[in-house]
Amino acid sequence: MRAALSLVEALLASDGLPAGHPPAEVREVAKQCVLDWFGVTLAGAGEELAVMLRAEAEAAGGAPQAGIVGTAARTSALFAALVNGATSHALDYDDTNLVMMGHSTAPVLPAALAEAEVRAAGGLELLNSFIAGVELECRLGLALSPGHYAAGWHPTGTLGTFGAAAACCHLAGLDRAATRAALGIAATQAAGLKSAFGTMSKPLHAGKAAFNGLLAARLGARGFTASDEMIDGAQGFVETHAPEIHPERLDELGTRYLITETLFKYHAACYLTHSTIENLRRLRLEGVPADDAELVEVRVHPAALTVCDIAEPQTGLEGKFSLRATAAMGLLGDPTDDVATFSDARMADPRLRSLRDRVRVSGDEDLAAAEAVAVVHAGGRRFESRSDAGLPARDIDTQWQRLEAKFTALASPVLGESGARNLREAIRSLEHLPAADLVRLSQPA
Repeated sequence: MRAALSLVEALLASDGLPAGHPPAEVREVAKQCVLDWFGVTLAGAGEELAVMLRAEAEAAGGAPQAGIVGTAARTSALFAALVNGATSHALDYDDTNLVMMGHSTAPVLPAALAEAEVRAAGGLELLNSFIAGVELECRLGLALSPGHYAAGWHPTGTLGTFGAAAACCHLAGLDRAATRAALGIAATQAAGLKSAFGTMSKPLHAGKAAFNGLLAARLGARGFTASDEMIDGAQGFVETHAPEIHPERLDELGTRYLITETLFKYHAACYLTHSTIENLRRLRLEGVPADDAELVEVRVHPAALTVCDIAEPQTGLEGKFSLRATAAMGLLGDPTDDVATFSDARMADPRLRSLRDRVRVSGDEDLAAAEAVAVVHAGGRRFESRSDAGLPARDIDTQWQRLEAKFTALASPVLGESGARNLREAIRSLEHLPAADLVRLSQPA
């Protein structure tokens, strides 16, 4: 199975990067990923699952090697990666990448950040290592898609483990043999089931990928062994986790950086609901009355129905994975960019439920992965809208502005306005700062 092997060889031969040192525009997108990650992690720090994981880290004890974002706590590097990784995905508001069919930053950055603190690494080292990790997980995802995802695996947990390991190997400067071993150790730990969606176990995938990837790199550095068959050999990761493989896609990449195809969320719900929300918001602005809607038809790619088709969500978390609920919220004008909107109380609202029950969802093979069509029948008239949220932004400056506004809204309640501004400015200048400055600035006074 040549594709997985070529990924490993590409990492070992080119330092994990498609063209050596990433160009400035690639680092800019990487810094946008870092900014967005800190925003959603700070906002997620108060979530119940984050509190539970912090309590577990405190109970376990260990050397205070790395900080937990949004708190004054410090813990072992491994537990910091676990807690920060899961917390960043707690609100399901973090970035995604359709190439890997998962959340690309959440499993990689917390592992690299914890290792960077231990090593007193600089911000440029952190950025380059983070990019290397994202590239590897996305390239593996490109080779295994769509079969890996369709089989029920959550790539944030599975492929993210490889990404976290690759980033930490890059940061530690491990040699060829140690890196190969680390990726093999990552392979045997990689896990994450789509059946966990809508529960606390989904964000746990990101945390465990960060933990396991960092552990793999550390063990590889110590000489811990792994079979060369663990990735692409008989009964290895590729053979057991994907019904099909596409090596030709890797040959066509050249120096293309897949991190530049990162998609950022501006609605606090599963990314595959975003086009539907945009469609219904647009129709609302055009004057379509929500209460007069007799029927709302939503068409999405069939793969979305395996992810976000909870018909009658009872909790705010379930609502994030409900095309019916998010369609109703869009037409009703709910502020879906506000994490507080997705609450248990909102899901129980009679008006929302009434409209939700008038939404019909179906699959359409002709649509792109994140594309959606919405048709509202109201007062004997038919209103239609089509959107595709799966197209990466090409205007990086405008994307900075949108992400800074999102970050400020998420971080200010935790750090205060001046604290949020200081962290935002530090991320802008990350190449020139110690990586540990980010953690220090993310901890409330």
